[in-house]
Amino acid sequence: MWIADNWNDYQVIDCSNGEKLERWGDYLLVRPDPQVIWDTPKTHKGWRNMNGHYHRSAKGGGEWEFFDLPEQWTIHYGTLTFNLKPFSFKHTGLFPEQAANWDWFGEKIRKAGRPVKVLNLFAYTGGATLAAAAAGAQVTHVDASKGMVSWAKENAASSGLAESSIRWLVDDCMKFVEREIRRGNHYDAIIMDPPSYGRGPKGEIWKIEDAIHPLVKLCAQLLSDDPLFFLINSYTTGLAPAVLTYMISVELLPKYGGHVDSQEIGLPVKESGLVLPCGASGRWSKN
Repeated sequence: MWIADNWNDYQVIDCSNGEKLERWGDYLLVRPDPQVIWDTPKTHKGWRNMNGHYHRSAKGGGEWEFFDLPEQWTIHYGTLTFNLKPFSFKHTGLFPEQAANWDWFGEKIRKAGRPVKVLNLFAYTGGATLAAAAAGAQVTHVDASKGMVSWAKENAASSGLAESSIRWLVDDCMKFVEREIRRGNHYDAIIMDPPSYGRGPKGEIWKIEDAIHPLVKLCAQLLSDDPLFFLINSYTTGLAPAVLTYMISVELLPKYGGHVDSQEIGLPVKESGLVLPCGASGRWSKN
């Protein structure tokens, strides 16, 4: 498992009975987590003194209950600054477990010794975009949500990266990739964090089990002659790490060689000393 254990401003304090207690900077949040199927005693005082609690509804969805929480605040990861705010369906605008991947590809970019062009698909609020830009890459950031791209730009400005080589695009990721192939454009690295399920701007249905392999096959055509890395993130329980390894391997190894590895990603839990699983990632690189 790849563990995001270099945070100072974020921490999973405890998790029990379908919920996790987290510290986001100066504030404590309790949010639901379907992976937390154990029922251990909630003895930490944070369970009784949280600043925000997301209550899941039995009918689906849910709502926040706030106790002295600002509308927006920031946390830091190294030189990066992220603007946080609680919004629909329990999220805050950041997935801290992804820092394990930021560290991995950031080191590869810094050690490349050459210009690196990165394509970040389903790029959300820009965590991976900022990590790649801070390491020196030229990044193309693509997300279908105008609001998320605006949020990512705010994070870039807060991180001192507003003037970096980042191209911001509001677009359907699959259609953008198809157009880039026709244009003859290429990238040295590709990152994708596709949703499990979603709808495109014209009502197109995205279901990851059906759509992910066709997208990977297309993205393989966008890689340069000497690519640096390829990264897929998945929060879909049906896509085990071994599935990611197989899919990436059949598309990239015959042409580029290199190495594929896929693992669960996770966050350390302070109270138990154990690791909370938070999805999976598949990585390809030359070495």
